[in-house]
Amino acid sequence: MPGMNYDRYCDFIGSSSELTRLKEKVEHIARSDAKILVTGESGVGKELVARRIHKFSPRATWPFVAVNCAGLPEALLESQLFGHVKGSFTGAYRDRLGQFEVADKGTVFLDEVSEMTLRMQGLLLRFLETGELQKVGLDRQTRTVNVRVVSATNRSLREMIAEGTFREDLFYRLDVIHVEVPPLREHKEDVPQLIEHFLKRFSQNGGSRPRTLAPEVIGMLVDHPWPGNVRELENAIEHLVVTSRADVIQVDDMPLSIRRPRAVAVRPKVERRRAVVDDLYRQVIDERQSFWTSVYPMYMRRDITRSNVRDLVRRVLKEARGNYKIVTRLFNLQPQDYKKLLNFLRKHDCHVPFKEYR
Repeated sequence: MPGMNYDRYCDFIGSSSELTRLKEKVEHIARSDAKILVTGESGVGKELVARRIHKFSPRATWPFVAVNCAGLPEALLESQLFGHVKGSFTGAYRDRLGQFEVADKGTVFLDEVSEMTLRMQGLLLRFLETGELQKVGLDRQTRTVNVRVVSATNRSLREMIAEGTFREDLFYRLDVIHVEVPPLREHKEDVPQLIEHFLKRFSQNGGSRPRTLAPEVIGMLVDHPWPGNVRELENAIEHLVVTSRADVIQVDDMPLSIRRPRAVAVRPKVERRRAVVDDLYRQVIDERQSFWTSVYPMYMRRDITRSNVRDLVRRVLKEARGNYKIVTRLFNLQPQDYKKLLNFLRKHDCHVPFKEYR
């Protein structure tokens, strides 16, 4: 993108052997034009990898466009990617270019590609095969574009293929080159450099005086398991910079979640997915937090996926014996939120049929 500070958005912070190998691989594969699938846990920096691939590619002077496939319902995602013509749907007051067209000659990053519906997967597959754009509201292709596609997911696409929720032919189109980003717990020696980087950034952005961390605090941060990876560490440092009044941050300034972490084991992906749903369930059922203030913000920030929300709905709907009005109450919402909740679930493809639970 013109004027983008690539040093800020593309640099890997750290010097561990794991990160060094990742840097070298990314810079090597960037020179080709092959499609790349980036995988790794939530918060490891998959978009950072995609931006660095673009930076070192022959397409670097052309646009880099990122699209979150999990944050939009199917109809809006189709419009976002392929564009639409005026009058094609309610609210389409003018023609709009899709992101594939905007990024012509550049790179498109499809984040959370696993959250696409099967229909959208079919549309994406056709585009990857032909490069032809068909805007929403037209029954013909409008033009051909030339973009490199880098996609990312924190889920196992092979497991989804076995479940029938992801197309095998699309998987092979996307997974020409595979890049796995390691979780932070596998390169903990980079934590001190990351801390220094985030301390400097948040102090400068907030206009506050520079802060330092007591040695005990640094040790605690290095030893923390960081299930949310670099994103969780970034949020923790921002919390400390904003809330601490002292120049040297002490252990007592640390959030309780870091001072008293729950045991986090390295679990298979199916178990981690179940653990996420357990946490969401505990928040809304045991701690009686509202769905709108707990689950909804995490989904919109991409901390949880559409599948996580769907699993939560399925679990609570089972308890409610298929009654969404009871689900509304269990989600600690007002009765008048019933239709709003259903609309949200349908819009984001999180709705679960109720009949199988009655």
